[in-house]
Amino acid sequence: MSSSSIARLRAKWEEEFETWQERRLDDRELVYAWADGIYVKAGLEKDKAALLVVIGAMSDGSKEVLAIQPGYRESTESWLKLLRDLRDRGLSVPLLLMADGGLPIWSAVDQVWPEAGQQRCWNHKIINVLNDLPKHAQGKARALLTQIPYAETQEEAEARRDTFVARYRDRYPAAVETLERDWERMVTFYDFPEQHWQHLRTTNPVESPFAAVRLRTNAGKRYKRVQGATALIWRLLMVAETRFRKLNAYELLQDVYEGKKYNDGKPIEQTQPPTEVPLKEAA
Repeated sequence: MSSSSIARLRAKWEEEFETWQERRLDDRELVYAWADGIYVKAGLEKDKAALLVVIGAMSDGSKEVLAIQPGYRESTESWLKLLRDLRDRGLSVPLLLMADGGLPIWSAVDQVWPEAGQQRCWNHKIINVLNDLPKHAQGKARALLTQIPYAETQEEAEARRDTFVARYRDRYPAAVETLERDWERMVTFYDFPEQHWQHLRTTNPVESPFAAVRLRTNAGKRYKRVQGATALIWRLLMVAETRFRKLNAYELLQDVYEGKKYNDGKPIEQTQPPTEVPLKEAA
């Protein structure tokens, strides 16, 4: 394509992206959401800038890219801007949000979506723990760590955590501290259907589409303007969105959306108290 054709196409995508960013979201029945900050090339790597992305799962099982904004992954203000924009365009609060990171994103979530359940990504947690261990100890440690989020109950997950803690506390206290830190956000997924746990333990629904995006942005370093790079990546994600798979057992999403409660992945039977029958008046 000629330079002029590329310029026209880029301008068209930027215009479409601006329209997409302003669309109303009132009609979405949002159940789960995944948020992550993804570092890419194409003009966005300066000063550690990232694309902040939110993908949602709706009550019908479909997944949708809800937000794409350039910002700073470790900045509360960047996440606040994104979440407030979603709220102001009518998006309902997710029942559960999956994300990585420490205080910045969770601080923003507490302010904008305080009702949302919060689940940290297990893939990132395991990497963080391993980074506090010497290389020679990482193999056995990884084997123990990867078993924790696949326990059938929260109690069993905590027992597996305690096994790791007992083994490594004396030699590698920093690794143990990293594992135990923010533990409540590591096991929230147990309050949701076990058929959905595969989707709820990690932020993979955000990271996976970016594998194909990076192939193109890494080769497209000529996109130096953040606006142009963001519009390009948005366009690539819109193509990827057409191939998003529905969640496993998506028929359960409507139950979750309507407030059905779960414990260790099993539905809690909510029985109604017996109705009192008034005594017949004496004749």
